[in-house]
Amino acid sequence: MKTKFDELLEFPTVLNFKVMGVASDDLPDIVIAELQKHTPGDYSPTIKPSSKGNYHSLSIAVTVTSKDHIETIYKTLTALEQVRYVL
Repeated sequence: MKTKFDELLEFPTVLNFKVMGVASDDLPDIVIAELQKHTPGDYSPTIKPSSKGNYHSLSIAVTVTSKDHIETIYKTLTALEQVRYVL
């Protein structure tokens, strides 16, 4: 990935990841389990259903330590089957 996070941010910093995925009760648990592998901590995402209820949007604040850390989190979350987008 060709990002400029290292030029724009001072580390460590807290970033708010927005994860959009298929609506299911276990989506938050799946996303948090993946985050725990790279950044252990207590997470309490906010969850918003889409207007038709087919998708859920999760907002999760994560403390990141480097550009590579951000990119690793992004790649692993987008690789999850239930996840459609990560912002």
